[in-house]
Amino acid sequence: MKSVFYKIYQIVVLCPVVFFASVWAGSTMAVMCPLAGWLKSHLPFSLGIMTRPDWWGSFASRWWARLIMTTSLIPVTVEGRENFRKDTSYVFVANHQGAYDIFLICGYLGAEIRWMLKRALEKIPFLGIGCRHAGYIYVDKGNPGAVRSTYRRAEKALQGGASLMVFPEGSRTRNGFMGKFKKGAFALADELQLPIVPITIDGSYDILPCTNDGGFIQRHPLTMTIHKPIFPQSRGEENIERMMEESYRVISESLKR
Repeated sequence: MKSVFYKIYQIVVLCPVVFFASVWAGSTMAVMCPLAGWLKSHLPFSLGIMTRPDWWGSFASRWWARLIMTTSLIPVTVEGRENFRKDTSYVFVANHQGAYDIFLICGYLGAEIRWMLKRALEKIPFLGIGCRHAGYIYVDKGNPGAVRSTYRRAEKALQGGASLMVFPEGSRTRNGFMGKFKKGAFALADELQLPIVPITIDGSYDILPCTNDGGFIQRHPLTMTIHKPIFPQSRGEENIERMMEESYRVISESLKR
């Protein structure tokens, strides 16, 4: 009976909240980020947060995610925030169990991040263009020549202490188990000589599995564990492999599944 009531709740309450929150967040980023940049370059004085595009991007994405998580009635636990500094740039890498990973990271990580996203996600109404104006990096995986361009955009996005957020599996798990990591995020960290911060997400697959019941979510506790940074020790293929293998080991060892 509780399951039936929760499904009705999702239709009546959660779906409208997700829709309007997404419209608000995407519109806020699309309008306020470029406006803040224009004010910063044209005004002879500062208006505080009004002239900070990064603040508007973080503000909109954080409250978009928290509103959806709260309305979904999902219990959230975050461990390890003491393992990173807010004034330092990192490459955060996390396992990807499902859609709620994004809400969890945006809402509760507590760092100013720029996402690396698949180019196809830019087509999402409101959020796609909003994320672009917020400095998120869309990657065209079908273009072999896009790697160097991605590095340049990432280096620009990291100015001011921001960090990158990447799912190194490339896509969400289809069976609940963690997939093989791709080298892209670690090659980028090697190129820019940035520390990797592994993140373990546990419980997201149980909220919205691939074989779910008609698109309805299930209530399940969601845990995010932020691990200690893995610093580059050299530059090149050996360093990339070391950071990738160590990140995979740290994340997988914290998974309950």
